[in-house]
Amino acid sequence: MQGKVALVTGAGSAEGIGFATARLLFEAGASLVLTSTTNRIFDRQRALDDSGERCLAHVADLTDADQVDELVQRAMQQFGRIDILINNAGMTQTGVDTPLPELFHKLPFLQWQREFDLNLNTCFHVTRAVLPHMLQSGYGRIVNIASVTGPLVTFPGTAGYSAAKSGMVGLTRAVAHEVAGQGVTVNAVAPGWIATHSSQPEEIAAGLHTPVGRPGTPEEIARVVVFLASEGCSYLTGQMLVVDGGNSLQEIKG
Repeated sequence: MQGKVALVTGAGSAEGIGFATARLLFEAGASLVLTSTTNRIFDRQRALDDSGERCLAHVADLTDADQVDELVQRAMQQFGRIDILINNAGMTQTGVDTPLPELFHKLPFLQWQREFDLNLNTCFHVTRAVLPHMLQSGYGRIVNIASVTGPLVTFPGTAGYSAAKSGMVGLTRAVAHEVAGQGVTVNAVAPGWIATHSSQPEEIAAGLHTPVGRPGTPEEIARVVVFLASEGCSYLTGQMLVVDGGNSLQEIKG
């Protein structure tokens, strides 16, 4: 990763997948652009690089295309390139109330639309803004953090989220096909039950019923992401790698 510049979205939580990925990329030599919706992103920057020479923090609402364009412009002004894009933002937005899950036939359209804004349109806006720079340089690694929920499994009350994450995988494949042969790869990672600070007790319990016998950690997801973001991972594109402790293999869970 020496000399590479990585943009990681949704990196505000100290215990989340985004920051775990950013930390591994930084340790591998990459310079970073970190973003989240609140000022806590500056704490993440200081934890990695207090000087700010190799790490830029920027607050942005990635559901807003104008704010995304401003983010990418700042990254280009500071580093002159973006080699790696990790689309991790999604699920919830700090500082914004999250409505209770609803069964599909009770789901208000605005809530459905919000799920797509958070979990698919953020990926669309950032990828569309970054991709021209990658194509111009002839190099890029895009990794989208999807989920097993939607592409492989689902449960009641997640129709919007499931549809959006399925859409993210479809977007991954479509863009990968369009840019294949131009030095840019596009892949998705689909985590299963991962223990983070926002995990609910029932989610941790579900992780105990995986074949591995525990929920995963953000760093375990991050290591797969960094593999996909590496220079040597040049012939793997348009794929979804499932990282769920084997949970999607079993018919009977607990």
